Amino acid sequence: MSETRTADAAADTAAGASGDEAAVSGVDASGPVIIDHERLADFIAEIFRHAGCSDAESVRIGTSLVGANLAGHDSHGVIRSALYVELLAGGVQVADQRIEVLIDSGALMLVDGKYGMGQTVGPAAVQLGIERCTELGVAVVGLRNAGHLGRIGEYAEMAADEGLVSMHFVNVANSRLVAPFGAKSRRMGTNPCAFGAPVAGRRPVIHDFATSVVAEGKAMVALHGGPAVPDNALVSGDGEITGDPRVLYSFAEGQRPNSMNGAGALRAMGEHKGSGIAVMCELLAGALTGTGTAGPRRVRFANGMLSVYIDPARVDTAAGATDLGYDDIAAAYLDWFCEADAIDAQRPVQLPGDVEHERRQQRMAAGITLPAETWESICSGARAAGVPEASIASAVRAMPPGAVSTLQQA
Repeated sequence: MSETRTADAAADTAAGASGDEAAVSGVDASGPVIIDHERLADFIAEIFRHAGCSDAESVRIGTSLVGANLAGHDSHGVIRSALYVELLAGGVQVADQRIEVLIDSGALMLVDGKYGMGQTVGPAAVQLGIERCTELGVAVVGLRNAGHLGRIGEYAEMAADEGLVSMHFVNVANSRLVAPFGAKSRRMGTNPCAFGAPVAGRRPVIHDFATSVVAEGKAMVALHGGPAVPDNALVSGDGEITGDPRVLYSFAEGQRPNSMNGAGALRAMGEHKGSGIAVMCELLAGALTGTGTAGPRRVRFANGMLSVYIDPARVDTAAGATDLGYDDIAAAYLDWFCEADAIDAQRPVQLPGDVEHERRQQRMAAGITLPAETWESICSGARAAGVPEASIASAVRAMPPGAVSTLQQA
């Protein structure tokens, strides 16, 4: 595929496009489907085996996408599977790529993902950063030309599991979805950031967020029957602030909604502050890594990510015999933070990552609830990849005992 055709394909189908609403699978579209997370991950993995990925990569994709749903980040979960199948089929993303080290100057590394699946090249780049930070105490790793990296908090969690503080800044080359503060024209991607801070004896603090009011995937989920987005999340082509996700998409008979051609745009979070952070992601993750930015030049769809890793144990070597170290200072602060008087006594103050932890426990026990339209999109992607109908039907039978589903069993 030529570079121009690749860029066009990505612009039309990749940068946050939603899944097909199409084919009949026996779902009653009036209600949700509930499915066990382990069997859902197995089903997603099967889709990608049929799409041409190795068994190991397919398992990584299934585990990662379902992990996003478990954490409550449905926008970066299994709803993306049909899109990934399309990206693979179009050559926009490539199966089973290995990262290539372009620059290695000790604490600074630049690696090329060669448009490989984000669930492969993303963890590989993070693992390099972890290893180099463990060796030197600090590391900066730029990842260029990665496929869709999924939930960025996953990478902060990887580093935190190894005792490292980390920061991750991401952009989406050729993705024009978000209007700058005070504008209605698109100039940025949703450009997520993630921060991770481990603290001994407790769960790490993980803060993972898009720099738009909502990620495009949440607008996609809302469009497919999921929870509504806030009423200030988008701006229409006429400049009206709205919560209607339809303004982000164009609609054509027989085609799935296209997020790249809608008249409206997503809005930046936090007004001018979030708009400014999104611009910095374009510069740090897009320009600095060489991946490219949202515009003005059309480039191949890809994620860029700039990651910074710090080993707090190395910093603690400067503490004197009577000084507190990182863990003690951090733990004392977090305890004090959580003791703040809550406005609503039924809703105590929580740390970043607490809600995701709670959702993970709930969904692991009760199953993952998918709007019927989302399940239909997954089935459509499965069929496009060549998964047999029997396998699609058997995935539904894996619902946890007692769960209520509107799916007609084959």
